[in-house]
Amino acid sequence: MTERLYYNDSFLYDFRASILDVQELKREGTQSTWAVKLDRTAFYPTSGGQPFDIGRLTTQSKSGVPLEVAVEDVFEDDDGGVWHRVSKVLPPGAEVRGLIDAERRRDHMQQHTGQHLLSAAFVQLLNAKTVSFHLGEEISTIDIDLPAVSRDDLMRVERLSNEIIAEDRPISIRYVTREEAAQIGVRKLPERTGQIRLIDIKDFDLNACGGTHARTSGQIGGLLIRRAEKVKQGARIEFVCGLRAVSAARRDFEILGEASALYPCAPSDLPANISKQREDARAVQKREARVLEELADLKAAQLIHETPSERGPKIIVQVFQDRDAPFIKLLAQKLTKSTSGVIALLGSAQSPPALVFARSSDLSADMGSLLRELVTAAGGRGGGGKDFAQGGIPDKERLQQLLMEAKDRVA
Repeated sequence: MTERLYYNDSFLYDFRASILDVQELKREGTQSTWAVKLDRTAFYPTSGGQPFDIGRLTTQSKSGVPLEVAVEDVFEDDDGGVWHRVSKVLPPGAEVRGLIDAERRRDHMQQHTGQHLLSAAFVQLLNAKTVSFHLGEEISTIDIDLPAVSRDDLMRVERLSNEIIAEDRPISIRYVTREEAAQIGVRKLPERTGQIRLIDIKDFDLNACGGTHARTSGQIGGLLIRRAEKVKQGARIEFVCGLRAVSAARRDFEILGEASALYPCAPSDLPANISKQREDARAVQKREARVLEELADLKAAQLIHETPSERGPKIIVQVFQDRDAPFIKLLAQKLTKSTSGVIALLGSAQSPPALVFARSSDLSADMGSLLRELVTAAGGRGGGGKDFAQGGIPDKERLQQLLMEAKDRVA
């Protein structure tokens, strides 16, 4: 097994080790990807919701030439070995120096330690256990076993977490047996035997974990809950800690500033202004809907008057260049709902091109079957019932042709 140096010192960014094994993972032409196993490492492999570390390995060839490779991924095997994915082969048995990307490691420590704090706060305040944890590139999440969580509860949990951070409580690492862990009340025991590594946030949380963590709660730097959403196994809480929280707050402030400048108003007045704008927009939509209704009524009366009466139903065929699909649907309803003996075959040339077929209730033509057959042959899609159907085609130049074909079929 690889000795995991980060178990006892998460702030170890520079270490020495020996190469135990080298394996070729993949070859594409002349390019290969290699996996290097060391006897000891401070690189954290992906595990427990926390991503891997990155950094560099440096050594010398047998001839004394300096070699340096980037560590692009770190993973573990079933036997406890930790492998480092690199793009150049390194000589087995060589002594290497490992250098961890300190910025990425510190970020992961802040997020992961913050997760311990947040999970413990949910247990203490809401008796909600953490089901899963994910540390992402920009945000982190925990899923808790509650169907929903209120805004007030989120604020309480966030406040308690930040109070513990402000108190700068010590965070220690210790090892116990499974039996000892059960006796002292560890929050969540892993399904494994042997010694268990515990992370102890003094007088607040005791949890088994193999990840990297801060030395004190103050090093988390602050915790910000971003939002909560319902998921299959409960509620998902999105949060950020430390420098991520600062960056997120900065982005939010800049977005808020840009939005408030559009009105213009102070950021604090933005919700009221947005609410008023939405009310105004709804009023405009209602007025537009009434105007369209009146226009459709007038257009329907005009078309019925202009269409000559012949033996059989009045068949109204028209392509509208400047009207969209919702309007021709409304017009078709006006033409056929209150008038007997009318078949409306209408098209909209706006993108995407649309067709609507409708008939009065006293007629028997099957509009749905007819429309499906014609639009499918034209490479489009559509459907509906016997009295009303709608669909679309990719080429507006074929609208008139399809409408005339439909007219011939129902005439």
